[in-house]
Amino acid sequence: MKRFAATLLACLTALSLTGCGAAQPAELSLFAMDTYMTFVAIGDGADDVLSDLSRTVNTLEASLSRTVDTSEVSRLNRDGSAVWDEDGAQLLSWALQHSQETDGAFDITIAPLVELWGITSDSPRVPSQEEIDALLPLVGYEHVHQSAYYNISLDEGCAVDLGGIAKGYASDCAAVLFHRSALTGGCANLGGNVYVYGTNAQNKPWSVAIQDPADSEGYVCTLSLSDAFVVTSGGYQRYFTAPDGTVYQHILDPKTGYPAQSDLTSVSVVTRGGFGGQGTRADAYSTALYVMGEQAAVDFWRGQDMSFDMVLVTADGRVVYTPGLADCFNEREGSAYVYQPLAS
Repeated sequence: MKRFAATLLACLTALSLTGCGAAQPAELSLFAMDTYMTFVAIGDGADDVLSDLSRTVNTLEASLSRTVDTSEVSRLNRDGSAVWDEDGAQLLSWALQHSQETDGAFDITIAPLVELWGITSDSPRVPSQEEIDALLPLVGYEHVHQSAYYNISLDEGCAVDLGGIAKGYASDCAAVLFHRSALTGGCANLGGNVYVYGTNAQNKPWSVAIQDPADSEGYVCTLSLSDAFVVTSGGYQRYFTAPDGTVYQHILDPKTGYPAQSDLTSVSVVTRGGFGGQGTRADAYSTALYVMGEQAAVDFWRGQDMSFDMVLVTADGRVVYTPGLADCFNEREGSAYVYQPLAS
């Protein structure tokens, strides 16, 4: 039923990192937030940084997961109101900001529809139009209220799901730990959410490969980066096949209640800077731009003053990328894709 972009294996995962070799950097792998994660740290105190990362990720999962009964998210969904801790309140504030920026193409109140479709379960199904119509009025970020920063409440019947943004927030936490350490380099791969810091073991920028949505063993390009977040979203990453043979991918359109009908097969968003929630921003935007489709994604990028970069893989075989990536973008030799730089 599912296909994941999961582990770090050279350049052959949904987003993977190369250049982690020569200096025997410290490495950590774990399973959290429903995905495999790999962290690499180079320099003094590397083991301590990785231990801090492990604790941070596990703490965030315990607090933010909708499927953990004792989490703050579950408590809010169950009781309708809650007082959240610093991490939860900060993430929610950013989530609401990005929901507003994207006009609801990214929306954390999609939880009732996720539950209806069984997207994250082992038994997904195609609901009836009547079932979808009954839940659509409950979807909309305006149903979430945040007062005095830590006090959160929901309108009756609504629920939130931070699964579409929590890994981005975890990558922000990784960035803070890397920056505050004595490391010369580090990389964090959180199942399609990547942050790279400093230089790799060869004292060069990290090479981040973006998977070919049509080939799990291939990639469409690599990006040579440092101190940057790269987050990829696409329908190819998780899906199920209905009894009639129809394939339904997992990214729902909050406005229709159905899986997004996009002319894109994958969206990768690149943001820079280790502080200020840039990983969270990239996570939210990658989902939203996939839902929007190519033209609306380009319009949104221009409307945001081109303050982030992106790589769009289109259903008709093009790889569209923004001019801010020109100096770090590397086409895959022999690729059948047509590479198309956007005009600024």
